[in-house]
Parts: sequence; structure tokens; C-alpha cells
Amino acid sequence: MLMVVGLGNPGRRYEATRHNAGFMAIDLLADDLGISLDRNREQAIIGRGLVGNNRVLLVKPQTYMNNSGQAVAPLARWYGIAPEAILVIHDDLDLTPGRLRLRPGGSSGGHRGLQSIMMHLGTTNIPRLKIGIGRPAAGEDVVDYVLQPFSQNDWELVRPVLLKAAEAARFLLEGGDMEEAMNRFNQ
Repeated sequence: MLMVVGLGNPGRRYEATRHNAGFMAIDLLADDLGISLDRNREQAIIGRGLVGNNRVLLVKPQTYMNNSGQAVAPLARWYGIAPEAILVIHDDLDLTPGRLRLRPGGSSGGHRGLQSIMMHLGTTNIPRLKIGIGRPAAGEDVVDYVLQPFSQNDWELVRPVLLKAAEAARFLLEGGDMEEAMNRFNQ
């Protein structure tokens, strides 16, 4: 079984915020694959399905971003999914809006949701797909920035990247190789 986790914060208040780019990508992927996100398990909304011969679990943790590992690790244990079979989709301040980057593992880059998952799984070898949201203006608080909706200009850049993120995740779920995916989708 393969798991794709989109990171974000639960609730209508956060629905369209920069920090919920991972949730947005999971919703697009679920629609594309015809998988309903209709179950609650281990503090997450999940959907299960098949992509080719691969069983797939789509996950939206409901623990709030900084505690994402509290949902992801128990799900990985329950379904017997190794960390390297999990793809985490999340926002990234260090990428400009309109950019996307796949990585097979490495540091969290300061992303607290990813840090939580790494801590709970005990490894940094977790594939991730980063969606660029850019940095706040000088003097603007980072927390306030990530919890705001995209500006109209940024949304025009991010919307196509969310579609491309869903496409990249599907490529991997269909058995595509990470190196080939990085060559094809990294911008």
C-alpha cells in the first residue's frame, strides 16, 4: 500500500490559506483518482482506492499542521506502510509561488508539519512534494502569512502547480520512479 499525505489545518477558517496547499493538492488527486475522502481514522480524513495494481491511502491529518505526525504515524503502522512508501505534500516558504519540487528525503527545512511526521516515524527518509508559497514581505509575521489566503496574483501561479502536484503524485502511485518524477516535474 502507498500513502499520500496532504498537510494543512482542519476547518473552514483555514480552507483557502497558503498553509493548506497540501490539502488542496490531495483534494485534486482524490477527484482525479475517483477516491472519496470519506472516512475518519487516527485523527485524519482518509480515502482508500486502487491505482493500477497499487492500493492507495490518501490522508488529510486533522491534528493541525504542527502535529501531523500524530495522525500519519499511527496510520502507517495500522496499514503497514513504510516511510519510504509515503509521499507528503506540503507548502514551502523557500519556493516562489508557481514552483514545485519533489525530493526523496532529507531535512524538514523548518516545516513543522514535516518535522512532526519525521519525529513520529523516526526517519528523514520520507518522500515529499513541496508547493511554493513564497516568503512574506519584510517585517510580516510568517505565521500570519501562511494562515492567509493566497493573493489573486499568487493564486494564478499556484493553481496550475496544485494540478501539477496531483499529476506528479499520480505518476508515482502508478509506479513511476522518483528520479524520473523529479526530472519530469521539478521546476
